[in-house]
Amino acid sequence: MSVYTTVSETEIASFLTHYDVGQLIGYQGITEGIENTNYFVTTEQGQFVLTLFEQHTMAEMDYYLSVMAFFHSQAIPSAYPQADMNGQYLRNLNQRPAALVHRLAGNTLQGPASLAQCQAIGEVLAKMHNAAPAFTTHQSNLRGAKWRAMTASQLITHLPATAADLLRQELAYQADYDTLSLPKGLIHSDLFRDNALFIADKLTGVIDFYYACDDYLLYDLAVVVNDWCIDAEGYIEHNRYQALLQRYGQLRTLQNNEMTHWNKILRAAALRFWLSRLYDKYFPKQGSLTQTKDPTAYQKILQQHQSKVLVIPSVEIDHGERH
Repeated sequence: MSVYTTVSETEIASFLTHYDVGQLIGYQGITEGIENTNYFVTTEQGQFVLTLFEQHTMAEMDYYLSVMAFFHSQAIPSAYPQADMNGQYLRNLNQRPAALVHRLAGNTLQGPASLAQCQAIGEVLAKMHNAAPAFTTHQSNLRGAKWRAMTASQLITHLPATAADLLRQELAYQADYDTLSLPKGLIHSDLFRDNALFIADKLTGVIDFYYACDDYLLYDLAVVVNDWCIDAEGYIEHNRYQALLQRYGQLRTLQNNEMTHWNKILRAAALRFWLSRLYDKYFPKQGSLTQTKDPTAYQKILQQHQSKVLVIPSVEIDHGERH
């Protein structure tokens, strides 16, 4: 979350008149994140996040907000949109699609996750994947293999020789990504530690569904592992990894072909975020409150997966829970 489009108090107050949420009490720009403009908004009836979508059309946002409403309806602890007085989730604000989303209790993690927090995110991710078949609207991954190849071509001449060589090698390795016969469905695809809220070790909600799409369920798990299971030095740490994978596996069985391709998918997930962070570094967006994340963190994770294949742990299951 960031602020790229400045919105005045008067403009926010006017926007809120279309919702049954009472008068504006206060608002504050949010600096976390890197894609959209976000404000915390407090009204007479509650706390919300006002988001202006900088890169998406109204049609695209209809999909993302429907995803949020769906997961909320499935008892997944997650942020969900407030409908306006006409029953619509989206309106225009300063020439941007905009939505008002209920603000959940809790805070994002500021450091490495605890074992209990890793278990909690593994559990909710498995529940999301088990619920996904009931969502019948589909959208391809806008940060999938085609995007990775296109973005790499824009970046390659800007990179030091060693990084450019690494990128070329990984793109070649990932060339068959779209042909893998792996279970697909609705995924979050961006479930980092700053997109989940906790009170102590209790998960209170998943937020920021604006990269939701159809892709391999295993890719969603890989995105989570690459962020949640790292230690203070930025490397995958065994105990966190075991805790997360075991809890996920208690609720959703990984197929044999998913285990076979686990390393490739971990590398694809690392490549995606290495590329997006490199792009933000070399082609920065302008904003009044913005945050650019270090691309070398994901280069390090990618190289770790290239040099060491992580094994999926065996799972002790409660047969009443597993799907």
